[in-house]
Amino acid sequence: MRCVIARYPFDLTKDGVMDSMKGIPPEPVTGESVTIGRRRYPVKQVGEIITRQDRRDFTGGEVVRAMVRLGFTCHEHPAATPVQVLTPLQSASALLGAPGTWEA
Repeated sequence: MRCVIARYPFDLTKDGVMDSMKGIPPEPVTGESVTIGRRRYPVKQVGEIITRQDRRDFTGGEVVRAMVRLGFTCHEHPAATPVQVLTPLQSASALLGAPGTWEA
């Protein structure tokens, strides 16, 4: 499949992308990501490897569009972990060494 990334045309195939990413450890995911095989890679890392260009030359959206067209699963930003908000009583109890938190 022909796609344009950073104003340059590339002929990409699903097998070619999988071969390119074989043996490459994924970096920590902080933004958009793509699942290739059983691993989840940041889209910028995948774009850099398949195009051999600097990450600053293309956007994550360009890589996401290409990966979706090839049949890969792409993911949005990772969900933020929910933060537990303590009441003033729970905070004071925790500071005084209470085992666990109080239920309101």
